[in-house]
Amino acid sequence: MKRIFQIKEIGILIILLVLMGFLGITTRSFLTSENLLTALLNISFIAIMAFGETMVIITAGIDLSVGSILGISSVVIALLLHDYHMAMVPAILSGLLMGTTMGLVNGFLITKLKLPPFIATMGMLSIGRGLAYVLTGGWPISPFPETFTNIGQGKLFGIPNPVLFMIVLAIIAHIFLKYTVLGRRIYAVGGNLNAARLSGVKVDKILILVYAIAGFLAGISGFLMTAWLGVGQANAGQGYELDVIAAAVIGGTSLMGGEGTILGTILGAAIMGILRNGLILLGVSSFWQQVAIGLVIIFAIAFDRLRGGLRK
Repeated sequence: MKRIFQIKEIGILIILLVLMGFLGITTRSFLTSENLLTALLNISFIAIMAFGETMVIITAGIDLSVGSILGISSVVIALLLHDYHMAMVPAILSGLLMGTTMGLVNGFLITKLKLPPFIATMGMLSIGRGLAYVLTGGWPISPFPETFTNIGQGKLFGIPNPVLFMIVLAIIAHIFLKYTVLGRRIYAVGGNLNAARLSGVKVDKILILVYAIAGFLAGISGFLMTAWLGVGQANAGQGYELDVIAAAVIGGTSLMGGEGTILGTILGAAIMGILRNGLILLGVSSFWQQVAIGLVIIFAIAFDRLRGGLRK
């Protein structure tokens, strides 16, 4: 039991189970299969972006632009499908390329121009959202071919496709971080940047890589959300930055760098999604939802500190 408790994600899992138990008792519809699948669907978009954010935070960075990258990727795909009648695959790839490019620009600004990650990505947040509104004029874009919307709205064995995307990407991200040389170097950069550089790690390339991955995954969320909603809109993903960062932090990723796991991030995203879903079922206003999320972050970090003290 002591060894189980020392597993970092156990504390986060306990918080999630307690939260689900409370909502199951206090609401009638929370534990229904329909509601749980809806919650999973909403969690998937945040979790996919949070995988990239986790890698960024492990390097002691931050990416505030992921919500805007989701929005601009959504708009690019929507415009190419609807206005230019481009084939589905090239349109999706173009949206993912847009997301990856914005991530690369973030990495370039941070490594080559030496801008603090907070400043560089906050600027990209504004640029991405502004471009999305410029391209659309603020109007939603639809309809799309059925083959495209089926990707977001379809199910396999009763599980929504975006959730399946989340599971596959989580497995890939976990293997990448834990079992590859690049993954170990990402942890090394966040653990001690100067030591990593002295040991031969090309720090700038690692930083550019993680921001590019974050942009790519935000682009995937944009693609899936557009296919799910059946509409592309400039405000897609607006405000998601807080949820994505919170998912990683609640999941045990240290803002000081060098620590974090994909499993923890999934649990953190689940806590965020279940909390929002439960508060809606309880009739709590969206304003108080933000207060609740802040409290969950504080309690999750405090619990992790307690667990760390017991381990010593």
